[in-house]
Amino acid sequence: MNAETILAAVWSALNSPAGIALAAGIFLWLLNRLYAAQPTWKQFEGSIIAAVKFAEKEIPDGSSNTSLARLDAALKYMVRVYEATTGQAATPAVQADLKEGIQVTHAELEAAGTL
Repeated sequence: MNAETILAAVWSALNSPAGIALAAGIFLWLLNRLYAAQPTWKQFEGSIIAAVKFAEKEIPDGSSNTSLARLDAALKYMVRVYEATTGQAATPAVQADLKEGIQVTHAELEAAGTL
């Protein structure tokens, strides 16, 4: 058999109903893997909103380094929630991910005017 015959057989198999179903299945599997690869903080988005609002109430506007203090308070809150929920200690990578989520969520809440 030559390469042209093999290529024609492969093309014929891919254009069959079974080949199309297989290609669609692989494509959906890849999309599912991509969708599942969300940052850790996305699963805790509701708790992050609560942490941001808690920090806003806990740290007054006139205090020194208000933003940093609020971020720290919200992060401590989220680390406690994460550890209670998962039963695992929050690694530095998880803490960095939660910190990013706090900052993103805070910006969204501030833009929406809900703080």
